[in-house]
Amino acid sequence: MQKNPNNHFPHPDSVPPEKGSLLNQYRDLYPNNPQAKAPLAEILQLHREKQIIHFDVPGHKQGKGNPDLTDFLGEKALSIDVGSMKMVDNLIQPVSVIKEAEELAAAAFSAHDAFFMVNGTTSAIQAMIMSSLNPGDELILPRNVHRSIINGLILAHAKPVYVNPGVHAELGIPLGMSAADVEQAIKDHPHAKAVLVNHPTYYGICSNLKEITRLAHQANMLVLVDGAHGTHFQFGHNYPISAMEAGVDMAAHSVHKTGGSLTQSSILLLGEGVRDKVSYIRQVVNLTQTTSASYLLMVSLDLTRRMLALRGKEIFERVSRLADYARDEVNKIGGYYAFSKEAADGDAFFDFDPTKLSVHTRYIGLTGQEVHDHLRDEYNILPEFGDLSNFLAIISIGDSPAAIDKLIAALKDIKERYGKKKADLLASEYVEPEVVMMPTEAFYSKTDHVPLLKAEGRIAAESIMAYPPGIPILAPGERVTGEVIDYIEYARINGSLLTGTKDPRAKNLLVVR
Repeated sequence: MQKNPNNHFPHPDSVPPEKGSLLNQYRDLYPNNPQAKAPLAEILQLHREKQIIHFDVPGHKQGKGNPDLTDFLGEKALSIDVGSMKMVDNLIQPVSVIKEAEELAAAAFSAHDAFFMVNGTTSAIQAMIMSSLNPGDELILPRNVHRSIINGLILAHAKPVYVNPGVHAELGIPLGMSAADVEQAIKDHPHAKAVLVNHPTYYGICSNLKEITRLAHQANMLVLVDGAHGTHFQFGHNYPISAMEAGVDMAAHSVHKTGGSLTQSSILLLGEGVRDKVSYIRQVVNLTQTTSASYLLMVSLDLTRRMLALRGKEIFERVSRLADYARDEVNKIGGYYAFSKEAADGDAFFDFDPTKLSVHTRYIGLTGQEVHDHLRDEYNILPEFGDLSNFLAIISIGDSPAAIDKLIAALKDIKERYGKKKADLLASEYVEPEVVMMPTEAFYSKTDHVPLLKAEGRIAAESIMAYPPGIPILAPGERVTGEVIDYIEYARINGSLLTGTKDPRAKNLLVVR
């Protein structure tokens, strides 16, 4: 039998790249910097050039079988939408180019190890929780967390120990965790296995991560970070401390949110404190990570890491200038308040991410949701989200001065057309929970489906949240109180999208029987 010449696939380093191609663009500019490499992108480019005949999955065969999809997404994208094979490695147990790409990412983020995640930061967060806790273990965490963390507690059969965040009286938003409150929670729950920190919160607010990490490590507890919105902290100037710099044990970053990769592509970073658990953490990751990893998502992580490692400081210096310009112009309008580090208190509001354009709107008599909806429906401008008192616009690497100017002009117009007497702050963005049952126990209990307005006193068996941001107002195992019901109905009246319930209208709620 004639030997198949494609049985051996060379490493990209051994293949001279075509002049001016992606393969040598950065290597020429940074000849002595290993971060100039993009091993996964380079091998996929080589795969494309070899024009291999595929009798494996996916079935569209580089777009040939689905011309509508190819026309919509492009031939180049479809040509690298391939399955795992020797040439391009395997995310479940990487041994070549994916492994090298993850090692480069770890170095770029000053981590001991890094895992590419294609199920989003949700799966990274749940892997952190499940690899740190055994059933029945306690996790210290703030209550204003993303739904993925509540779901992680359910999967891990773990018990939450909530540290209630402070609430900013003027802005009506939850803050971070006070280090003193975390210290007290550690004293009260000395057998807890880990502390989880939002860094930053959805609004850009940061706790004193370095001090919390010191306190937790002193008590032999791990520190886990939901850094979904904090990818850029590693690369910018005058930003809050990065998770790895603070010495945490694991951090999950949505690289797509502020770094520039494709939606759903994220990274899980491991610190020195878990260097002996890397193989086990990989096993836990593979419990929920797909076995059909998207190479489009992974190559976007590889290329984005390269860009950030080589040009991140320059890029985010520009982003910071844009954000400062936007904040100044918003505040000049009058009636809006785009807050920044001046609102920090050195405690629960320890630091602030200046790329978050969080704007308080109550002084013009409108909710943040109303301003958000006007921007979306009348000006073709889409902020990240609006709540009862604020809206959030994220300033990132793809923004421009022209886009900022259009936002400012629209906000001026909205104030003139719709502004009215200052609205009272009827509800904050945080309702203190009454936890009476472990989330897992409540989730798997026999349930009744009852009208929300008649559920007072019952125990929730599902979450209900305004999305975005996806922070549960009510979570499994928590008592349904009158305050919770009032808040949910107030959010509904003011245009919030309520999700998480079996009933798509969120008029009924699953409660423990």
